[in-house]
Formats: sequence, C-alpha cells, structure tokens
Amino acid sequence: MLERLERLPTDPILGLMGLYRADTDPRKVDLGVGVYRNDLGETPILGAVRRAEQVVLSRQATKSYVAPAGNAGFNQAMAKLVLGDGHPALVADRVRSIQAPGGCGALRLGAEVFRAAQPDTVVHVSTPTWANHIPLLSGCGLKLERYPYYDAASGGVKFDEMLGTLDRLPARSVVLLHASCHNPTGADLSEAQWRELLGVFKRRSLAPFIDIAYQGLGSGVAEDAYGIRLFCAELPEVAVAMSCSKNFGLYRERTGCLHIISESPTAGDAVLSHLVRIARSIYSMPPDHGAAIVNEILTDATFREEWSEELGAMRKRIAGLRAEAVKQLAKACPQRDFGFIARQQGMFSFLGVTTPQVHALREQHHVYMTDDSRMNVAGLRADNIEYFAKAVAQVLRT
Repeated sequence: MLERLERLPTDPILGLMGLYRADTDPRKVDLGVGVYRNDLGETPILGAVRRAEQVVLSRQATKSYVAPAGNAGFNQAMAKLVLGDGHPALVADRVRSIQAPGGCGALRLGAEVFRAAQPDTVVHVSTPTWANHIPLLSGCGLKLERYPYYDAASGGVKFDEMLGTLDRLPARSVVLLHASCHNPTGADLSEAQWRELLGVFKRRSLAPFIDIAYQGLGSGVAEDAYGIRLFCAELPEVAVAMSCSKNFGLYRERTGCLHIISESPTAGDAVLSHLVRIARSIYSMPPDHGAAIVNEILTDATFREEWSEELGAMRKRIAGLRAEAVKQLAKACPQRDFGFIARQQGMFSFLGVTTPQVHALREQHHVYMTDDSRMNVAGLRADNIEYFAKAVAQVLRT
C-alpha cells in the first residue's frame, strides 16, 4: 500500500537549513532558521535553564507519566506568566490549562477543541502569518480564511483594513492573533490598537485564538502580553497558545501549553475534559522534562531573576541588531529606506526584496533567508552585519 505514496517536496525551511549546512563559504549568513543566536552564532542553553535542570534531575525519582494535562505546577506558572498575578480571569477561576508538545502542540489542541465545539469553525489568520499555522490549524479539518495585516509599504500594520474585515465576520468566527513579535513580519499592534480591536471582538462576538511564542523578546514580559491580558479580562472566551522554545531556549524539549479562558468555572471544566480526551488520542501524555525546568525557574526567586536578566539581554541584543542593520543598510544603499526594521519587534522582519533577489543573496553572497524575504534578525552578528548590508546593496543594484 505505502508504495503508492509519491515523495513530497521538502519543507522550505528544512530545505534552506540543508543548503546552509552544505555551504562551505566562511562568509555565509543564516537568517532563515527561526532560532535565537548569540554573537558567536550559537543558540546557547540559558544559565538559569542549566542550573534549574540540575535541580530537577537531582530530585527526580521516576520517569513515570505525569498526567494527560501535564505538569500542574508548570501549567499554573505559565498562566501567571502570561496573565500576571491576580488577573481577574485567574481570580474568578476561569482559566484551564493543558501542557502541550511545544507551541505547535498547543495550537493543534486549540484547533481540535474548536472543531469539537463547532465542526464548521472558520479560523481567520493574518496576511501573512507563520507558515506552520496553516497545516497546524487546517490539518484537523478547519477551514481557514485571511484578513489583511501587513503593510509592505510602511513595514507596519494595515490596521484600518484589518478592523474593517474583522468587523464584517459572522459571530463565533475564530480569529488567530499574534500577541507580539509577529512572525514573519515583526509588525505588532500598539496598546491603543489592541483596545480598539477589543471593541470589534465584543461587537461581533468573535473568538480570539492568541499565539504567544516570543513573550519577553519584544518590549518586555508584561508588555508583550498586553493584548492577552486585556482580552482575557473583558471577553467570555479566549484561547492562548504559549511556547517556551524562544524565551527559555527549550527548542528540542518541546515545551508549551494551551490556556482556555471560559465564561465560568463549570464551562472551563467541560473544555478541559475535551482537551484531555483530544490529547490522549493524539500523543497520550506530554513530555515532562522541559515543563519541569520551566516550573523550577518560574517558582524559584533566584532562578526567575536570572532568567529575567538573560531574557532582557536577548531582547536588548535583538533591538540593537535591528538598529545596527538599519544603520548599515542606510550606509550601503542610501536610496532605500529600511527604517521600518528598527520600528518592528522580535526576531523576524521582511527585508522587502523579491524572490529572485533572495536567490541572488544566497547564490552570490551566501546570505540565507526564506523566499518571501523573511529574515531572522537574531542571525546577524557584529562580524557579519556590514557584509550583509553590502550584499543587499549589490543585489539591489543588479
């Protein structure tokens, strides 16, 4: 039977990783893969993670399963991280959480529970959105539609067009929102825009599904969760998918969780019962190691302070790279304004060049990014940022 299957094309990001690894040129620059890198080009293990992991291992007496909903302490700590201590939804016992295999697992669980509640659910995603949102959400049978978001001319958000589109959606439509550090554009909503957006969700009875994969890498831990905290305080139902890959550096540990804020504790219990059943049918039990580490960090004052300092240094470095990239690009190609890069947040930005120019950057200058010109700003370093800018300038001249 299986011999009938035809080979599928390689995932674009995975293919790009292979091309980069095979490139022997010492000048090569990797702006494609979405992982944080330091100025040595490494994706380090955070000091707080390393020390918390040692504590976890020293106490561990078994490798038995935890529970279908995962590590309860981790789930509670993550809810407080994203909502803040004393949030009205926590006080009212409206939050139910389930650990998931990374942010991807959280997104899929959310999609599955929306489908269980309403099989004909339509999820509306931004144009553009993270490429993996599409298979994760549509893979369980949900239909996807698009709403306007990125303004390539300004490097910002087409907010009026976004509002206008969402204000025409049928009640109970699900809208996927990026909490901060929008992937792939880096263009985020302001606090004022979040407040205006809330009015549309109330008026149209829309269901927000908010993805927060980069908390702390934009403006700050609390600042990056502003929209989530606002929506969860004001709306009866919100779904929040969280990832610990970027802000804790736990990529391979697949550590994430899904929070559902319901109208009442009783409704929340019902939702959680479905989530547990869904998880059981997909992967049975979640991995515990990363969740145990995060729980240790968030509940230990010393570890938490160390992690906060390390996260702040990562955030500062990314902002500095954005500013330096704009400076070097302005010097190398003054005819083109790249100032939007410094106004954006997080790891990603669209460079705004054509696909043939992206290929020229790769083939002629060994600078790697995806075909749509999304670049991982954290892949830049002090020793390659000038080279990158000059490569861009050369490609733009041809």
